[in-house]
Amino acid sequence: MDIYLLAIESSCDDTSAAVLRNDKVLANLVASQAVHEQHGGIVPELASRAHMQNIVPVVDEALKQAGVKKEQLHAIAFTRGPGLIGSLLVGGMFSKAMTLALKIPLIEVNHMQAHVLAHFIKEASPQPSPKERERHPVFPFLCLTVSGGHTQIVLVRDYLEMEVVGETNDDAAGEAFDKSAKLLGFPYPGGPLIDKHAQFGNPKAFKFGEPVVEGLDFSFSGLKTSILYFLQKKEKEDKDFIQKNRNDLCASIQEAIINILMKKLTKAAKQFAIKEIAIAGGVSANSGLRKALEEGGKKHGWNVYIPPFEYCTDNAAMIGIVGYYKYLKKDFALQGINPVARYAIGD
Repeated sequence: MDIYLLAIESSCDDTSAAVLRNDKVLANLVASQAVHEQHGGIVPELASRAHMQNIVPVVDEALKQAGVKKEQLHAIAFTRGPGLIGSLLVGGMFSKAMTLALKIPLIEVNHMQAHVLAHFIKEASPQPSPKERERHPVFPFLCLTVSGGHTQIVLVRDYLEMEVVGETNDDAAGEAFDKSAKLLGFPYPGGPLIDKHAQFGNPKAFKFGEPVVEGLDFSFSGLKTSILYFLQKKEKEDKDFIQKNRNDLCASIQEAIINILMKKLTKAAKQFAIKEIAIAGGVSANSGLRKALEEGGKKHGWNVYIPPFEYCTDNAAMIGIVGYYKYLKKDFALQGINPVARYAIGD
């Protein structure tokens, strides 16, 4: 019997709804919020208000595109956390109300676990391409999960069995990209703009301080401080320094962040003797990181897995794939469950 799932993602500033038939995506819609651009970052109150406006039309359109009636749904999966509590509440309360009305199970999903399992999303096309068939990692594998709020190395033993073996002690890599972009005068979100300009710059042009952290953990606050002091010093010498060297600065900053990520990932691969290596999360869309992972694969003999762009950033399809595997185990949530801003893999 086919299982039809509706998935809701509302952890930050994107309202997303997806409809899956088993592990195949029939529709995956994302409504972004442009309102935050003028503030230079996410404003939680504005984000939750926008979710309230977007969630009904997004869910309605997802069901229409999928050609599925709400009465056909077997369960609804939603992001419980981590994320902005106001945003999570909108998606969570909507999901609880809809499952109650339809008398179907509710499934809670960890947002970071969903990023990892995005590799297992299948398209609804009857004959997937060879590239799609090769996209799925083999257990056990390591996944470098990098986003605006998280940076983790996850040891994945099975679909629902994961362990965080390394994570950031302070700032996330995505935040380092965005804060550095702000220093360079880019609008929010600036991470993709750094990636764009980096392709025309020299990654060896400038050197920044690299943190020394034991084990497999990361740190990016020191790097951000190093970049800030460097730019302040150079602008005292030449007020047009950033404008004159923007491409080289972008390339050098991107190189520094990627080097930190790849060194720890390489160390983890050796420590656990694993050659199945994946990346996930919003920053996995970065062209420099994708290239570095592919080069690392050739150098170390890794089997490398990189998700399609549409499944890198926050989306409901990744929530749905976790929901599918939880549905198979009858791992359902009670109506009294509440969203949580902090929610570690394994909790």
